[in-house]
Amino acid sequence: MSDLPIVNIGICGLGTVGQGVWKHLTRSRATLEARLGARLRLKKASVRSLTKKRGVRVAPTKLTTDPMAVATDPSIQIVCELIGGTTVAKDVTIAALRLGKTVVSANKALVCGHGPEIFAEARKHGGHYFFEASVAGGIPIIKALREGLVANRFDRIYGILNGTCNYILTRMEREGLAYPVILQEAKALGYAEADEALDVEGWDTAHKASIIAYLAHGSWVPTKAMNVEGITQLTQTDILYARANDLAIKLLAVIERDLATDELSVIVAPILISRNKVIANVNEVYNGVSVTGDVVGETVYIGRGAGQDATSSAVISDIVDAAALLLRGNAALPEPVEHHCPRRPPERSFGSYYIRLDVRDEPGVLAKISAATAKFGVSIASVQQSASARANAATLMLTTHETNEKAIRSAVAQLRRLAGVLGEPLLLRIASFGE
Repeated sequence: MSDLPIVNIGICGLGTVGQGVWKHLTRSRATLEARLGARLRLKKASVRSLTKKRGVRVAPTKLTTDPMAVATDPSIQIVCELIGGTTVAKDVTIAALRLGKTVVSANKALVCGHGPEIFAEARKHGGHYFFEASVAGGIPIIKALREGLVANRFDRIYGILNGTCNYILTRMEREGLAYPVILQEAKALGYAEADEALDVEGWDTAHKASIIAYLAHGSWVPTKAMNVEGITQLTQTDILYARANDLAIKLLAVIERDLATDELSVIVAPILISRNKVIANVNEVYNGVSVTGDVVGETVYIGRGAGQDATSSAVISDIVDAAALLLRGNAALPEPVEHHCPRRPPERSFGSYYIRLDVRDEPGVLAKISAATAKFGVSIASVQQSASARANAATLMLTTHETNEKAIRSAVAQLRRLAGVLGEPLLLRIASFGE
């Protein structure tokens, strides 16, 4: 072993994921070194506090409070950016890449917000950027898109990319509890942050969807260009409707490309999906991604989407790939060819929809609703009624025949203005993936 080449690794950020990487890389080092034919040395780690107690043992001489010292250390070839955020993390990443180093990251917000700049720096200076852990935790979806499925064009990729939302929706269905009750329990268990908005409003999923869209299509779609909706307005009425109709409600990222027109659509929203689809049955904190390629057909990936072990597994996989690349002379990696896909306009996005709204319990309301939707060419397919929590009111659950996104949005805006409609209507898409 003493004659083997040495690959030095630095870690910026020794939090939950960083400690997991240190722990599992130390435990598996002998096996990984035998596979690589090289020694892997954890050279240095940056931390916020030198005195904080941690779950891993790290020699004091290997710790520093300066992440830039790790990024610019000339003896370190692979820098793991596990700080999070987009300020210091970006500075560290750019500094390392400008020195021709390889950077491994789990930072979805950084990739989504600054991906083009980061990849340009890597190309310019001969470095590399690995980010498998930024999407879907331990599921190797990025590697699948980058390597295993390169023969394909993808007309649809959809899936569950946020374990917090999936956990909440699973428990709402299984236990009949309200969203606010489960949210508080999710916070107590550490599944949701103190400020849960990034997860439950859909933005965490949107960051990941942006990364997947780039890898699959070479087109960057910023979150501001997406239709992003969260799960906060869902109630047991919606859950019970789904169950009665052999459907599930999942917060999904849906990335669709019309291979004829080249138009691309990226949305994040709670969607009603048939129980006969694998993704509909992915529960708890698990993630699941369905990828449909024009050569391979549909492939599905399921696994833990977050947590120390799942994320550190993906980081270590990237470290090993990066080390292997260095040992082969640091050859250039194949990257998606950047390509501008025009956005699919809402009038060409078709599907069926579910609308839930509270109305005054009085004659003629349903006729007014039908007239309002018909004005925009939206045809109602079914109507169900249940008791409302409001006095002298009823809850209506409508489904539509196929229509387009522009028409349904206009129809819902019209419903919102009707005198007999109480509160905000809820609109959900009904998926027809491959059916």
